[in-house]
Amino acid sequence: MEPIKKVPFTKEMKSTHTILIPTMLPIHFKILGNVLENYGYHIKILDNCGPQVIEQGLKNVHNDTCYPAQLVIGQMIDALEHCELPLDKVALLITQTGGGCRASNYIYLLRKALNKCGYGDIPVISASFIKSEQSGGFSLPLTMLLQALYGVLCGDLIMTLYNQCIPYEKQQGASQQAVEESILWAEKLFCKKLLRWKEVSELMVRIIKRFDRVERSDEEKIKVGVVGEIYVKYSPLGNNNLEEFLLSEGCEVVCPGLFDFLLYCTHNSEYDCQLYGIGKAKAAVMRRVNRFLRGRKSDMIHLIEQNSSFQPPCPFESTIESAKGYIGNGVKMGEGWLLTAEMVELIQHYKVNNIVCTQPFGCLPNHVCGRGQYAALLRRLGRGKVVSVDLEASLPRLPVYNRVKLLLEGEG
Repeated sequence: MEPIKKVPFTKEMKSTHTILIPTMLPIHFKILGNVLENYGYHIKILDNCGPQVIEQGLKNVHNDTCYPAQLVIGQMIDALEHCELPLDKVALLITQTGGGCRASNYIYLLRKALNKCGYGDIPVISASFIKSEQSGGFSLPLTMLLQALYGVLCGDLIMTLYNQCIPYEKQQGASQQAVEESILWAEKLFCKKLLRWKEVSELMVRIIKRFDRVERSDEEKIKVGVVGEIYVKYSPLGNNNLEEFLLSEGCEVVCPGLFDFLLYCTHNSEYDCQLYGIGKAKAAVMRRVNRFLRGRKSDMIHLIEQNSSFQPPCPFESTIESAKGYIGNGVKMGEGWLLTAEMVELIQHYKVNNIVCTQPFGCLPNHVCGRGQYAALLRRLGRGKVVSVDLEASLPRLPVYNRVKLLLEGEG
């Protein structure tokens, strides 16, 4: 078998190449793309979608590989097929989570697909904290990481406020306009190399007050929580535009933020040290990082409470407590214990009685930490309904929407 070509992204390519990035969270990725551009990279966030993306994924990725891999790689191959840029001036960026999840193999699968399609000379960048991949021309300095973290937190804020505005807006399009203005403000601020928290908090207050100006009705809507595997939970391409469908059904979508996943990942290093006595130095560093991230999220919560009537997210300390009694803190494959904790929080804190758990077909972490917890969770909490939605290339939208309609039956 012919070896898979591995083309590095060099320092010289930083000024000559445009990096294509598959999207997951449209609001967040616009801000994060701007952060990368601020550090000298040329970025294009991919927004191509449709059946041709799935077709490319099925053609170039093995059918037994999880659905997110098929979509991400399919989106990249489809973008190259219709690329307006010179292909010798294009690079691809993909994240690696590490651990036992199949997402650790995405970069190899992408390179294999590129070779198969005749794009083997295109560099592939691994955005990862693990040492399995090195891209000499792509680096993550601390100042850029800090900006990216603030970008994720601002993205969560905009997403949270948007979800609480759009079902109730009196003037159609007012919530989306607030989103676009907020992103522009964020992009303008994030042009600075050295960003202070005071400036970010001032931006957050401005965003909160902007959404608070959206005229909203007092009509009661059915709240529907959305949890699950990180890609299909957030990506409209991955979940068949689930949020749009829920809005059309007269629901308010409640979706936990991406920042919680970062808190979960950094906190798990402490668990490794406690449970297995390993990685003491790493745990000490991650403990400080996690404490810093918790503080920034708590600040955001206080800003929401002080400047509006919007419901803020839960502090991470509450998230940790929510998992206790249901699942051990050593269960951290994929979304792990965080998935169970998010479902408990949705029912207890957000008063959500309907939850959609999105999962790629055959995703083991979701079956254990999601579906495997339903009975115990609902029995102990005494209320709520949860439905699993399996997502795969061969499953059209209608069965997914019918599952959600079944969940909502009798509500209103």
